[in-house]
Amino acid sequence: MIRVLIAEDMHMIRGALVALLALEDDMSVVAELERGDEIVAAALRTRPDVAVVDIDLPGLDGLTAAERLHVELPECRTVVLTGLSQPGNLLRALKAHVRGFIVKDAPAQTLADGIRRVHGGERVIDPDLVAAALETGSSPLTAREADVLRAAESGLPTEKIASSLALSPATVRNYLSNAISKVGANNRIDAIRISRNAGWL
Repeated sequence: MIRVLIAEDMHMIRGALVALLALEDDMSVVAELERGDEIVAAALRTRPDVAVVDIDLPGLDGLTAAERLHVELPECRTVVLTGLSQPGNLLRALKAHVRGFIVKDAPAQTLADGIRRVHGGERVIDPDLVAAALETGSSPLTAREADVLRAAESGLPTEKIASSLALSPATVRNYLSNAISKVGANNRIDAIRISRNAGWL
């Protein structure tokens, strides 16, 4: 029996995933979560074989949670389930030791098959997404430039961004300018859009 943990913040989708996997004779859902910061503790308690994790979770994003899960419980393999097919997310997922990357609009049976294959030691990734990721490449942004863009995304003025990140306003302006230039944007809003669409933030 394959023991599965599901982390998905949308109640209806989570319920549908649990119901879908309940139809499989060789699977048992041992934990259902709606927050990313609950994944590691729940996994240590329930010892799943496979964790099915959404990328956008409250508390902690799914990729960071997957990385922590790999450290704390390396025998549990992670499948990322996402509605966001940004290529940059795939590259981040691979760095986080994710074994499967499945988009939510895939046929329903794709998830159960993917869980079985990942449990069996395979890597399961949508080939179109791999091609797009190779085309897009990894993020040109440094970690600090990405931090500044994320802070700017909420519409904060430069001084507030500087204060929240313990930087000087001049340093924030430099990071923003570098980020805009690196992603080929016209301004900070354009840089945020390009970086989000590529999965770099």
